Parts: sequence; C-alpha cells; structure tokens
Amino acid sequence: MDLFDLKEEFITETFDEKNVPAAPIMLFKLWFGEAAAVKVFEPNAAILATVNSNGLPSARVILIRAFSEEGFTFFTNYESKKGQHLEVNPHAALVLHWPDLERQVRIEGIVEKLAPKDSDKYFETRPTGSRLGAWASPQSSVIEDRSWLEAKHNEFRQKFKKGEVPRPINWGGYILKPNLLEFWQGRQNRLHDRIEYILEDEKWKIRRLAP
Repeated sequence: MDLFDLKEEFITETFDEKNVPAAPIMLFKLWFGEAAAVKVFEPNAAILATVNSNGLPSARVILIRAFSEEGFTFFTNYESKKGQHLEVNPHAALVLHWPDLERQVRIEGIVEKLAPKDSDKYFETRPTGSRLGAWASPQSSVIEDRSWLEAKHNEFRQKFKKGEVPRPINWGGYILKPNLLEFWQGRQNRLHDRIEYILEDEKWKIRRLAP
C-alpha cells in the first residue's frame, strides 16, 4: 500500500513558547482536559518505551491512571517485560497522541515503584474481574492457550469467592518522574510547533525545537 499520498492539513493557530505556563504539568492538564472535552477515545492512553539490560528497546500502550507535579502513574505486573526492564533500567519514555487535536506529548524521566499502600488503594477501585485477572495472568509469559488463562481466572474466582480480592504482591504501580516534556502541535506546511520543557537544576527551562 502506497502511503505517500496520505497527507493531513493542520491547524493554523500559533502555539507560542512565550505564552505557555512556567510548569509543564499545567499545560499538560490543559491539553488533557481539551482532549477529554472532545471525547478522544481513552485520552489517557500512552505508549511506554523501556530498555532492557542489553540496551534493546520495547514499547507498548498503557493507561495513565493519575498525573501531578510529581509525575505520571500507571499500574502493571512487576514481573512483566516492562517490569523486568524497569528493574534494571528505570529510564523510560511516554508518548500521548491526540490526533483529533493534532497534538502529541512526549515525556521522559525516571520510573519508581509506588508505595504499597498507594497500589492497594488503586487496586481496590478495580472491578472484581480485573482484580482476579491480575492474579490469573503471568503477564508476558508464554501460556498454552486461551482456555488455560480462563481456567486460571476461574480458579482464583473460586479461591476468593467468600471475600475481597487482595492485591498480588507482584502487581502494583509505578510513577514516571519527568525531566523532559515536549508538546507538539500540528501546523501547516509541516512547520509544526514543538515546545520543550527540560529540567535543569530543579527548574524548568522552556525552549522551541525545529519541527
């Protein structure tokens, strides 16, 4: 399939580095709110890129469950491929893409595990089926077939049928503490706006990048 003729006309509104908030989280909150307002499907979906001990990268889509000045929070199985990568190399990157708004946000930083109590608090909000799924799935491991997975799910359903489903110790949250955020706004003639925040000496420096 020839993709060379797939072209998009971008907006004409200027995105000016002189008029952005001093802290990147304020701009992220504004953009995220606008993405939610136009009903972007899962505006909190992001690509998470990690690197293993041999320097080989891997990327997958995750859901950001919270964000603040401290960072961006997501949850997973600690023994999954991404969990194994983060154990040996905590450097990671996130990308959010909102095509309806012709926007993209890139985030780079260091990932740390959340405190167990914070993982417990989030786990308790998950539907029972999802909590059972955290017990049933040896994430990223090779399994026999779908029926094996469903049997495991049913096994834990029976195990916990008389009480609450607790959080498995190998499942929990991470927070990516950013040292760089780049906000990309599509513009005409491929002269896109790229405004970067980079953390230097605990202060955010703002600069424009060439498209």
